[in-house]
Amino acid sequence: MLDAAMAIEYLHHGKETPIVHCDLKPSNVLLNEDMVAHVGDFGISKIFAVSKSIAHTETLGTLGYIAPEYGSEGIVSTSGDVYSYSIMLMEILTKRRPTDEEICSENLDLRKWMTQSFSGTMLEVVDANLFPEEEQITSKSEICIASMVELALDCTKENSDSRISMKDVVKRLNKIKNTFLET
Repeated sequence: MLDAAMAIEYLHHGKETPIVHCDLKPSNVLLNEDMVAHVGDFGISKIFAVSKSIAHTETLGTLGYIAPEYGSEGIVSTSGDVYSYSIMLMEILTKRRPTDEEICSENLDLRKWMTQSFSGTMLEVVDANLFPEEEQITSKSEICIASMVELALDCTKENSDSRISMKDVVKRLNKIKNTFLET
């Protein structure tokens, strides 16, 4: 997820004209033989003029991954990619798709399901396969998982102006990674 975040950060902040992917989802993130993630499929991406930070479109991304303002009003911005990225992060953490039947049947989205489904510990909503049976769940690993869930929730706020940038996402993911790798 850090590799994908760094790629999106580069699209948004690496050049004078930001590029918004507009269709971030797991099938558009490819892994090479070294398990390095690469963002692909730029078919509906938008390149912003230097003076613009928001555009409108009638071309929509994939249901479940698109930001509310993108789906309802066709507003395209870098914060929409932040939203989509975080839905992917939630999907990886929970092993639940944003269109999961159980979630949708309760009139919830993945974000609301995550916040409503746990009763004290984040480990109740995360995928049990993240921790092999022989591996002890440490307080450090639990802190890292909770930090990633918190990051995902921060990036999927309803109001696009309240979401953090991909630069901040990368900083926080690096901090989480460094915390996890500390001995």
